[in-house]
Amino acid sequence: MTDVDPLNEATYCVCRFSSCLKEVPAPQEDILRRAVNCGFTEQEVFAIKLALEEAFTNAVKHGNCCDPQKNVTVRYAVTPDTLVVIVRDEGAGFTPAEVPDPTTPDRLSVPSGRGIMLLRAYMDEVEYRDQGREVRFAKHRSKP
Repeated sequence: MTDVDPLNEATYCVCRFSSCLKEVPAPQEDILRRAVNCGFTEQEVFAIKLALEEAFTNAVKHGNCCDPQKNVTVRYAVTPDTLVVIVRDEGAGFTPAEVPDPTTPDRLSVPSGRGIMLLRAYMDEVEYRDQGREVRFAKHRSKP
């Protein structure tokens, strides 16, 4: 297998799963295992796990509307320095800037809308591409 390069998306590992939440654990576990093997700390792995759960859930529920005929494509690179994940759905897309702030008083009791905020809080880089159908996020490993 060719070594992955976080700067070259052509070298990323790729997996696809149908838009069903029961499909999420397999790719998530593989990415987390690679992060642990590359020396990411327990705190960093927790942040990555949370980001993966949010991105995968958003792709399945909001992007693909739980349509099992649609797929979520995940591309990722995990190295001892950096983890990069790209999650793409087959939905209509969205504009991240138009998603209401979940921390305003009128939104605190709303059970959805926190995924974007959590990704930005826990990841070092977050970028939405292709009109919101794709999110790219990265975590850089802290140096001992």
